[in-house]
Amino acid sequence: MSIYKCPHCGEKAFNPWTKAMAGQLNSRGKPCMKCGRLCVNGKGATIFNAVYCLIAFIFVIIVYMNGTKTAWLYYHEFPIVLGLLLSMFIVPRLVNAFFFKMEPSIRIEYKK
Repeated sequence: MSIYKCPHCGEKAFNPWTKAMAGQLNSRGKPCMKCGRLCVNGKGATIFNAVYCLIAFIFVIIVYMNGTKTAWLYYHEFPIVLGLLLSMFIVPRLVNAFFFKMEPSIRIEYKK
């Protein structure tokens, strides 16, 4: 069930899963099932990804620097850091799947 329109041909060709895997402006993108041209999530998705990953990385550094100060944080430091690192990959994809619009890919691919 496709519910998102391709920016090239205007037909509904993307479902939430394929839209989530399309990536941001710096990625290759996913081809449209109707016209075959590459599509990505827009500028808002790229900005959200950058801001979210920066904030999560700052929290990783804070947890790492303060890990030995309390006994509770000392024993839970690894799961917290692992959760933050996993969230850096999962949360932007979930947000991309439902909130940002599709745009044409601007990345230039060289063919061999």
